Amino acid sequence: MKSKKSGQLRSIFAHIVLIILSFMCLFFFYILFINATRSHADLQKGFSALPGNYLFENLKNVANDGTFPMFRGILNSLIVSGCSAAICTYFSALTAYGLYAYNFKLKKAAFTFIMAILVMPTQVTAMGFLRLVTNMGMYDSLLPLIIPSIASPAVFYFMYSYLQSSLPMSLLEAARIDGSGEFRTFNQIVIPIMKPAIAVQAIFTFVGSWNNYFVPALVIQSKEKMTVPILIATLRGADYMNFDMGKIYTMILVAIVPIILVYLFLSKYIIAGVTLGGVKE
Repeated sequence: MKSKKSGQLRSIFAHIVLIILSFMCLFFFYILFINATRSHADLQKGFSALPGNYLFENLKNVANDGTFPMFRGILNSLIVSGCSAAICTYFSALTAYGLYAYNFKLKKAAFTFIMAILVMPTQVTAMGFLRLVTNMGMYDSLLPLIIPSIASPAVFYFMYSYLQSSLPMSLLEAARIDGSGEFRTFNQIVIPIMKPAIAVQAIFTFVGSWNNYFVPALVIQSKEKMTVPILIATLRGADYMNFDMGKIYTMILVAIVPIILVYLFLSKYIIAGVTLGGVKE
C-alpha cells in the first residue's frame, strides 16, 4: 500500500516538474509572439502579457521595407539549411559506413583524426577559411555556407555509433555474396536502416545552419544573399531614428516558423533514433 502511494506521489511530482519545465520553455515563445503584436511605442512602455493589434502592421512594415529583403533572406536560409542538412547527413553516413564496414591499416588513425577535428572550434580556423574562400572566388556566395557541411565530425560519430548498434555485418556480407555493389548496398540497405538517425541529424543540422551567424557574417556581403540571422542583426543595428523593435520581434517570429515546422514534422524520429538500435539477426 505504501509503495503504491509513494509511486503516485512520484508520478504527481514528475508531472509538476514537467509542467514547470514546459511552461519555462513555452513562455519565451509566448513573449516573442506578444512582442511581435505590439508597436515600438508600446514595447518601450514595458512588459505586457496581452497581445497587441500591430502584428499585421509589423509584418507589412518588414515585408515592404525596400532595404530589408525578408523573403529573399528566408529563401537563402532555406536553401543553405536544406542543402547543408542533406549533404551533411548523407556524406557523414557514408563516411561512417566506410569506417564501420571495412578493416584497413589506418582505420583507427582515421577515426582518431576525425575525432580530433571535433574539438577544434570554428573561430580558430575562421581567418584561414575566409582566405581560402576568397582565393577560390566564392566570397559573397552561398556555396561556402553549404560545402563545408560535407565534413561534420559530430554527425559522423553519431552515425558510426548508430551503425554499431543497428547494422549487423552479416547483412552486408549477404549483400556482397548476392553481388550487390558497395554504393548500391549503402543506398538501398544501409540508408533505410539508418533513416531514424539521418532524420534526427537532419533536424539538428538544419536548425544549426538556420541559426548560424558567424560564418555568413564572414563571407556574405550583399543584402540579396544574406541569411535570416544576418538580416535580423541588420535590423537591430539600424539607425536609431529608424529603429523599430516591433519589426525585429516580428522578423524573429517569422524566422522561427520554419524551425518549428521541421520539428513538428520530424520530431517523432528523435524518439525513434534514441529507442531503436536493437540488432535483429
